Amino acid sequence: MKLYANKASPFARKVRILVRETGLAGRVEEVETVVSPIAANETLARDNPLVKIPALVTDSGETLFDSRVICEYLDTLHTGRKLFPASGPQRFIALRRQSLTDGILDAAVLCRYETAVRPEALRWKEWIEGQKRKIFGGLAVLEAEVGSWADEFNIGQVGTACALGYLDFRFADWDWRGGHPQLKGWFERVCARPSVAATKPG
Repeated sequence: MKLYANKASPFARKVRILVRETGLAGRVEEVETVVSPIAANETLARDNPLVKIPALVTDSGETLFDSRVICEYLDTLHTGRKLFPASGPQRFIALRRQSLTDGILDAAVLCRYETAVRPEALRWKEWIEGQKRKIFGGLAVLEAEVGSWADEFNIGQVGTACALGYLDFRFADWDWRGGHPQLKGWFERVCARPSVAATKPG
């Protein structure tokens, strides 16, 4: 299989962590891929018409995209501990948490585009602040929940690690740790996990 990814992409990082957690690294070739909202990548476009990463070309030649679909597909290809609970309340808790962390990341990536890609004279400060409110609202929910996680590490925790790592990478001056001591402690511990350490953005 071929995974179009980028070491800076938090959504690609979700897939890259899952690949390592599930023992699938030997079956997935990671192809470093540069994307931009204003410049075409013709190579990627041939496999993903949305020209977004991550995108996974399966062994049968089918292309899957976005991170949620790719992660759940890959989780069916191994016999070890599943990162997507199969059924019941735990499945929907994990899926809800994945949606929450994806929403945090959506808002953070939009802030990144606004501050790094849009010409400075056209940047909209109030819009950025609106995205930050979404991010910190999501962090407040995670802060309230993280104390019950213990050693649990499913797709919800994968997404949380990627969200916090991306905030560190792109918005270190926002100091998300200041108001979230439980998340801070959890993140310090999870950063030592081999799959998380190996995929640190850069």
